[in-house]
Amino acid sequence: MVEKRVIDKELDPPPGGLPSPRCFPEADLVIYDGSCNFCSSQVMNLARLDGKHRLAFISLHDPFVTEQFTDLTHQQLMEQMFLIPNRDGAYSDRRLGGAVAIKYLTLRLPKLWILAPLFHLPLTGGIQQWAYRQIAKRRYKIAGKKEDPCDDQGSCDLHFRD
Repeated sequence: MVEKRVIDKELDPPPGGLPSPRCFPEADLVIYDGSCNFCSSQVMNLARLDGKHRLAFISLHDPFVTEQFTDLTHQQLMEQMFLIPNRDGAYSDRRLGGAVAIKYLTLRLPKLWILAPLFHLPLTGGIQQWAYRQIAKRRYKIAGKKEDPCDDQGSCDLHFRD
C-alpha cells in the first residue's frame, strides 16, 4: 500500500511558482540566482521536468541560504548554481556546483536520463564546467535581470564583463 503524504495547504507552492525547501523538506535543494531571468526560466524547466518533488528551489538572495549554508560565500553563489543533496530530510555536506550539479540532475530526474551519457563521458568534466562558466558569467546579457542584485561594492560586476 502506498503511503500518501499530506502537506499543509499553506506550504504548497504558489500556482506557477517553484517548490521551496519549506514545501518539500526532503527534496534536494537547488540554489540559483533569483534575480536572473535566464536562471529563473531554467529552474522553472527543472521543476516541470521533476514532477515527483525530488527538487526544491531557492534564490541565493533568500536569507535562508546564508543562514543554513554558511560555507557558501555570496561570490561562489553568484558564479554558479548549487545543488545540495538531501538524505532523509537533512541536507548533506556535499555542494555540487555548475556543470557537476547538472550532471547529478541527469541521473536524478528520469526525464533527463537521455542526457546522462553525454554528461558522463570520460574526460569531459573540464569542458562542461568551462561551458557552464561562459554561460553563467554572461547570463544577465543573455536574458536580463529582474532587479539589481548588486550591492554598493558592485559584487556582481564580474557578470557584466566578457
